[in-house]
Amino acid sequence: MTTTFFLVRHAAHGLLDRVLVGRTPGVGLSAQGRRQAERVALRLTGERLTAVHVSPRERARETAGPIAAASGAPVVLSLDLDEIDFGTWTGRSFDELAGDPAWRAWNERRAEAQPPGGESMRSVQARIVRLLDGLARLHPEGRIAVVSHGDVIRAALLHYLGLPLDAYDRFEIGPAGVSILVVGSWGAKILSLNETLALDETLAPDECVAPDQRVTA
Repeated sequence: MTTTFFLVRHAAHGLLDRVLVGRTPGVGLSAQGRRQAERVALRLTGERLTAVHVSPRERARETAGPIAAASGAPVVLSLDLDEIDFGTWTGRSFDELAGDPAWRAWNERRAEAQPPGGESMRSVQARIVRLLDGLARLHPEGRIAVVSHGDVIRAALLHYLGLPLDAYDRFEIGPAGVSILVVGSWGAKILSLNETLALDETLAPDECVAPDQRVTA
């Protein structure tokens, strides 16, 4: 018996790729993000979801809402799916952070570095893997949507792929991207990575975003 997880990164918000939002309250989806969320819901409509587990951040909950509505599956808030606690970096622009040696260390040595006053990537990985493994034991035939954040999902996938945390940037987890993970008593495997069929490639002028700055929240 296996549990299938649909790992969904939240859809786009207006500060994407410009500000390290982290756990800043009140950051909801942009108009583009709301369209993305609806398309993710459509993508998952036929997947017979049994539950939708979601980070407490507003942008994640707004992404999960259409998925739950389309599937009829119950929504469960989980602190283990929360965004990384970026400590004193929270809310700062990527331009501001670019000159910080600790920021460079975070991007170059993810396995050992830690945001000042924040949370290590190893801690993030431990909490999401604990949640997924626990859900797999409780729901051995479940089909569960998990709506979280880019680096949180990366941390989980690195664990199940047997890759080190420093390999976090070897694959992309884009806004509204869907990755499918299957977990059983025999182990785990990745069925798909960062499906982006839900992405709306047409941006309104006020929704244009800057190039990737390696870490997005």
